[in-house]
Amino acid sequence: MGESQTLGFVGVGRMGGPMAGRLLDAGHALCVFDTNADAVRTLVERGAIAAGSAAEVASQAPVVFMSLPTPPVVQSVSLGDGGVLRGTRVRTLIDLSTTGPSVAGVVARAAAERGVSWVDSPVSGGVAGATAGTLAVMVSCAKGTFTEIEPVLKTFGKTFYVGEKPGLAQIAKLANNLLAAAAIVLSSEAMAMGVKAGLDARVLIDIINAGSGRNSATQDKFPRAVLPRTFDFGFATGLSYKDVRLCIDEAEALGVPMVAGAAVRQMLAITQAKFGADSDFTSIARVVEEWAGVEIKG
Repeated sequence: MGESQTLGFVGVGRMGGPMAGRLLDAGHALCVFDTNADAVRTLVERGAIAAGSAAEVASQAPVVFMSLPTPPVVQSVSLGDGGVLRGTRVRTLIDLSTTGPSVAGVVARAAAERGVSWVDSPVSGGVAGATAGTLAVMVSCAKGTFTEIEPVLKTFGKTFYVGEKPGLAQIAKLANNLLAAAAIVLSSEAMAMGVKAGLDARVLIDIINAGSGRNSATQDKFPRAVLPRTFDFGFATGLSYKDVRLCIDEAEALGVPMVAGAAVRQMLAITQAKFGADSDFTSIARVVEEWAGVEIKG
């Protein structure tokens, strides 16, 4: 995959924008589309070509990336009128979104019918990881396709090839995102207890992070977004709730009980009902604070 070849990118929002930017930094020609004109303009100012639709991107570029918010949007942008699979040049479609395995399977089959290789490639590491190129990039696709696209995927971070089955990378991503949300839920409860008993929140966080209870929430999310009261880590409650629902649905379909996972799903449902889908998922802590009658602040 040479630098002279134009790449396509559909969905250049919070995650897609920085990832598309990294492709430009790496010297690739880039054709982009998003319904948000401001997001597109930012990349055009850096040298990208703007397209009028996803299909237009896929008529300019043989390799197209997608970074979209929900499974229905992924399905629509792939298969619908003006969608990627209506393009004339696309030969490889790489989905960086978190769709869950069922939509991945539907789109993979439709892509195969049109002679397009489908690559399931969700990413983890947030906006900071997308910007720095330190994402975990999970990949399921045909082995030969992976060999071809791995060099460009490495622009985004560290790749993990998990197999050929469509949707397998989605399972890995859902497992990760369940644990990320669970860490916030349990850390919120532990911190609320400590603060209500009289411990200083920052001291308690330092103790946990020096001990065996440390996790992604105590090491990163609490110091950055909860203790300063900003609740702006950068991942929406609605998206976290969607991911955890997908995870538990898939687990149940596989015959794997998720008793604790169901509790995490309920906490996200409550957080979304109270603070809205667009709130940050660190707002889980605000629910626990209200119930406990304390504030977890530095």
